[in-house]
Amino acid sequence: MSNPKYQIQKTEILSDNWYTLNKVTVDYQKKDGSWDTQYREVYDRGNGAAVLLYNTRKGTVILTKQFRLPTYLNGNKSGMLLEACAGVLDDDNPEACIIREIEEETGYRLTTVRKLFEAYMSPGAVTEILHFFVGEFDVSMKVSEGGGLVHEHEEIDVIEIPFDQAYLMIETGEIKDAKTIMLLQYAKINQLIPNATRLADDPLY
Repeated sequence: MSNPKYQIQKTEILSDNWYTLNKVTVDYQKKDGSWDTQYREVYDRGNGAAVLLYNTRKGTVILTKQFRLPTYLNGNKSGMLLEACAGVLDDDNPEACIIREIEEETGYRLTTVRKLFEAYMSPGAVTEILHFFVGEFDVSMKVSEGGGLVHEHEEIDVIEIPFDQAYLMIETGEIKDAKTIMLLQYAKINQLIPNATRLADDPLY
């Protein structure tokens, strides 16, 4: 639905090598009724989905670790980023997308996940809406080693760690990925993994 306060005058493609970078000229009506012309560069990479995989019995979560070039170019010396499993929707609905990504990246085959919420992740420059999920896993769901798809040049490490350790890594700076921080905070606030510390340390589990 269009808004009469914003009038798109021109959209120019600056790059479409992978996704699409547009230069958009928009007329914007201010509160006093006058009009202002603005020029913005907008990156359209489609929408995506992310999931926190957790095991209530063991008190653990599964994260992934892979090289992220933009972080390497902005202060991350190793270029490696610890994050929740995620992917671009392509032509899938969000639930189908994340179930596919879980198996490709982690090697676990889940049949159900639960949607939490959705959010714009960088609204000043990127159009993407990210759909957030949680999914409970156990060892019986493991069907492969995961690691991503070779033809997509993915080389992903799969890391299972105690939830409390992962949550502490936000404070220590070892986890700096926004979607992962949001999912871990949701799990903490909503006690998704009760007694996580006790369960993770219990030799019976």
